[in-house]
Amino acid sequence: MVAIIDYDAGNLKSVQKAFQKLGQEAVITRNSSEILHADRVVLPGVGSFGVAMRQLKKYELDRVIREAVERKIPFLGICLGLQLLFEGSEESGGVEGLSLLRGRILKIPDTPGLKIPHIGWNSLELCHNGRLFRGIAGEPYVYFVHSYYLKAAEEQIVKAVTQYGTGIHASVEQGNLFACQFHPEKSSTVGLKLLENFIREGA
Repeated sequence: MVAIIDYDAGNLKSVQKAFQKLGQEAVITRNSSEILHADRVVLPGVGSFGVAMRQLKKYELDRVIREAVERKIPFLGICLGLQLLFEGSEESGGVEGLSLLRGRILKIPDTPGLKIPHIGWNSLELCHNGRLFRGIAGEPYVYFVHSYYLKAAEEQIVKAVTQYGTGIHASVEQGNLFACQFHPEKSSTVGLKLLENFIREGA
């Protein structure tokens, strides 16, 4: 069973439907027992970093997330869910992230001809043999919606990068932690393959 964490940050149903399309039971929940007994845990999200951290703490989900990661349950952060795994964001100065991974979330720089937020399809350059990208060749196109981007402190955890006004760390992996700045649930066959690889991880 896949537990999709509900902290009022939106974009949950499309993630649930993507897993169901792959034949997986997927439950939207903020129940700590359900999350900690799941086979996989997903932290989606759209919106503000600071508001999201406040919501996680309100429901005591920050503690549950840390425990799930400590239990080595395969864990996937998507979009804002990726950003929350890191130490903090320029979007919300002074707000600490979950700090499960080292790095900062920065504002995409203003660049002539590029709109912010970045909304649309971009190609990825794959690197460091990411487990989520097994069986995905070339420079796959995936769907982004974001105004802030990850600069990870440790290059070796970065498994995919893209360019949009600057170099963006688009996907990271460390142990049982996986995260994507893009939306696999909205990225057609490439996204479904990536989610399928996540389902198989640790199985």
